[in-house]
Amino acid sequence: MNPTFVSILTAGPELVLTTGSLLTLMLGTFLGQDKALRPLTYVAVGILGIAGWAVLQAPAATVIAFDGLYITDSFSTFLKVLILAAAAASMLLALPYLDDSRTGRFEYPVLLMLATLGMCMMVSANDLLSLYVGLELQSLAAYVLAAFHRGESRSSEAGLKYFVLGALASGILLYGITLVYGFAGATGFDAIHQVLAGQGERSLGVLLGLVFILSGLAFKISAVPFHMWTPDVYEGAPTPVAAFFSAAPKAAAIGLMVRVLVGAFGPMAIDWQQIVVFLSIASMLLGAVGAIGQTNVKRLLAYSSIANIGFALVGLAAASPQGVEALLFYVAIYLAMTLGSFLVILQLRRANGAQVELMSDLSGLSKVRPGLAAALAIFMFSLAGIPPLLGFWPKFAVFQAAIAAGMVPLALLGFVASVVAAYYYLRLVKIMYFDEPGVPVVSDGGRINGAMIAAAAVFCSPLGMLTMTPIVAAAGRAAASLFLR
Repeated sequence: MNPTFVSILTAGPELVLTTGSLLTLMLGTFLGQDKALRPLTYVAVGILGIAGWAVLQAPAATVIAFDGLYITDSFSTFLKVLILAAAAASMLLALPYLDDSRTGRFEYPVLLMLATLGMCMMVSANDLLSLYVGLELQSLAAYVLAAFHRGESRSSEAGLKYFVLGALASGILLYGITLVYGFAGATGFDAIHQVLAGQGERSLGVLLGLVFILSGLAFKISAVPFHMWTPDVYEGAPTPVAAFFSAAPKAAAIGLMVRVLVGAFGPMAIDWQQIVVFLSIASMLLGAVGAIGQTNVKRLLAYSSIANIGFALVGLAAASPQGVEALLFYVAIYLAMTLGSFLVILQLRRANGAQVELMSDLSGLSKVRPGLAAALAIFMFSLAGIPPLLGFWPKFAVFQAAIAAGMVPLALLGFVASVVAAYYYLRLVKIMYFDEPGVPVVSDGGRINGAMIAAAAVFCSPLGMLTMTPIVAAAGRAAASLFLR
């Protein structure tokens, strides 16, 4: 079969998303702003479903396409399924919010699909150039989404801040790529791996390039000290956009980081392990401490995402198949926990129709909305890692991987940070269950959102342990495919 045709077939999910994005853009233009959002959202969810089906039809074996620029394997399949599912949920959960705020423009699902296309390219990148193209495609759509409420000053400020800092991070990443190319003479991950494996002495230029590349990627996953944009952008961006930022882009960026470090820079594991350990410890501690003084729920969830990225990086720091398997398992459970938390916040409105954002707005929620309070309590307990809720097991897995790799101090620091972080999760539960009701709140999120909250709550509850075996098995296959190359 013609190699070009094989490459096109290998990139089938991306082809579906590209065609779907253009199709929905044209349909939206012809239908008009007032009529297009809801039907186009359902069309976009259907396109994401077709792309997901194409992902699952891909062969289990590793396939390299487009002359080495692109790769599909069990690792990319696992992450693409998570990304597509999170993107579909992010589209659906936004509908009631956009209708209420009268900003229901059809560009929202189109931008989300373009961002999803970029994320799928990121986790299938097998070359520093395809990595950059995918990352920028995702980032450009994300900048526009952050400023989607262009009539609000804080949304515009969030978009501008995200764009400026994101452009700086992209420049740092690009500089690192040029350094690696200059000193290694290659941009393909396999070629870089071979060059580094054959070097008797470590190249300082490549090491500097690795540091710059890691800095750029650390910005994308909100790892400390490149986290500064996260609380402000989460607070300023529309709540559905903040929910999206907390889920799919994080999974894509952390998957990309794993592929770059294990695939291209595997022979330099002893060098990048030190950087990853620092990012992990700093993120866990700052995320845990920084959230304590927050009064805004979105800012609290932003610091929670920083802390959780730190916990996930514990698995990567182990630099072993067990560690990557634990990391992938962590990411899968984290997506459900964080999207569920945002869904509950999106479901609540003040009596005047304003969005609930302050923690004090949730006072006594268990007395007026017991179902939503119970769901949010499950998500908070699960994020805190309290057994037997599902969130306990991925934390246990990453700490176990760190201990197996001889990183006992890192696991102990993670345990301490987890205990500190439990304070602010439990504080929110205390406000909902033990404080007297304050500002009257109403539930106005639609049946689809209600069904997604119920499904996420059941998944994060002890009943979710019934799904652990297939998720862990899939994560194990994904990690093994990365190390077998």
